[in-house]
Amino acid sequence: MSNVKLAVIFYSMGGTNYQLAKWAEEGARETGAEVRVLKVQELAPDAVIERNEGWKATVNATKDVPVATSEDLEWADAIIFSTPTRFGMMASQMKQFIDLQGGLWASGKTINKVVSGMTSAQNPHGGQEATLQSLYTAMMHWGAIIATPGYTDPVVFGAGGNPYGTSVTVGQDGKMIEDVQAAVKHQAKRTATVAEWVKKGNQ
Repeated sequence: MSNVKLAVIFYSMGGTNYQLAKWAEEGARETGAEVRVLKVQELAPDAVIERNEGWKATVNATKDVPVATSEDLEWADAIIFSTPTRFGMMASQMKQFIDLQGGLWASGKTINKVVSGMTSAQNPHGGQEATLQSLYTAMMHWGAIIATPGYTDPVVFGAGGNPYGTSVTVGQDGKMIEDVQAAVKHQAKRTATVAEWVKKGNQ
């Protein structure tokens, strides 16, 4: 693959989307892509995070992960976003990051970025599909090229069958219910491959 640059940008409170991001990194690297794993800025007050052991553990586990910037988006040929669902929409932390890209959008630098999304929720019908669709609505405004997994590989069915992007249910114990690792890696490889096609077509 001709050095596709992929940014995997996540927000994670309990660690799930951080894990999805790491699996996406593995899958994309297997295609030869250059990958940056990045987090978006936390907005919640420290006092709130301190009262939640799982949240605090995730903040600690990701403390060395760089915070995503507009420069990372400009660098990337492709972007995979991973965010938990919040009432059927992306987390406010991810939404703020997207909202801050007006300058990049206005200068045409979001056009033809190949994008894909992943998400998690506490139950199978907790807004997983709606969250990805809300993300993709923003991406349509960007002029991005949306690369969903669809049903392009049987691993999608094994992970619950979400054609919009890999989604996972997280139990009360904080553990993933579905086995989605293979689906995430497939989605990352597909995103990188589509980005390669677009990149070659623009040369």
